[in-house]
Amino acid sequence: MKYTTLPNTDIKVSKICLGSMTWGNQNTEAEGHEQLDYAFNNGVNFIDTAELYPVPATAETSGRTSKIIGSWLKKTGHREDVVIASKIAGPGDYTAHIRTTGFSPEAIKEAVDLELQRLQTDYIDLYQLHWPERQTNTFGVRDYNHNPNDAWQDNFNEVLYTLNGIIKTGKIRNIGLSNEKAWGTMRYLEESKNNNLPRPVTIQNAYSLINRVFEGDMAEVAIREQIGLLAYSPMAFGVLSGKYIKNTAADNARLKLFPRFARYSSEQATTATKHYLELAEDNNMSLAQMALAFVNQRPFITSNIIGATSLHQLKENIESVNIELSQTLLEKINTIHNIIPNPAP
Repeated sequence: MKYTTLPNTDIKVSKICLGSMTWGNQNTEAEGHEQLDYAFNNGVNFIDTAELYPVPATAETSGRTSKIIGSWLKKTGHREDVVIASKIAGPGDYTAHIRTTGFSPEAIKEAVDLELQRLQTDYIDLYQLHWPERQTNTFGVRDYNHNPNDAWQDNFNEVLYTLNGIIKTGKIRNIGLSNEKAWGTMRYLEESKNNNLPRPVTIQNAYSLINRVFEGDMAEVAIREQIGLLAYSPMAFGVLSGKYIKNTAADNARLKLFPRFARYSSEQATTATKHYLELAEDNNMSLAQMALAFVNQRPFITSNIIGATSLHQLKENIESVNIELSQTLLEKINTIHNIIPNPAP
């Protein structure tokens, strides 16, 4: 395994982060524990969850994933050996079953306390804001279209002030953002700098061969401001394994179970994926490993969040950390990207 640190901290994290959002839905508790054991025994010390998980989000399943991690921590005694990241759900219809109060001080405090109970721990190493409260382009929306009727009012200072109070209690150690844009990221940094408030150390956004929109303004922000990207969906819901093109996907594959998750399945995305699959096979590697190795090598990456529903997938994903893509191969990847740029934003 390769390791880095959460920016501006001394917290060492594995370059591969174990994502968990299938546990409690597609995967049982026993399977979640099996994945945790395998990942831990192969050097992965970074685990990501959220109060929202598993996905798809429902009132019945909300919080199950973190409970599975919590029972594993209690069983193994590995709490001091791992870095736990979690998230408070942002507002919207998708999360109304959790709460409808956004990032109010009361909501943040409640969310942290409930997550600590689920995880069976006294502290969370990295606590993230799952997506912005304001109306902006997230989750597959390509461009920003301003809504003059957006009722959101600037509360960056209040959010950081609340998180600062929780940090002082020891319940969380660091904060991060997720699904945030350049403007929001810089506003948090501005409030942090001007008011001596906690500084976000990471941002968790989608990033893959078929979604490289982070390389716009956000890549410059990440590098110049030292905010590390925790890349999620590096496999684009499994699309970048090639299994849907080859028609080898198992019956419990995410897009077979939940076909409405079509973010990475457009005609353009499928065409691009076919090109990447051919390129990977021409270079004697699986598309999954090429896709993950590509993300691992990006200069703004702190950790690559992988998810798997089987140990076979997990093994292949973790082993990607040992693959170094040549400059020639990277140039060929960029040739495809230039022809079909960001088909699945």
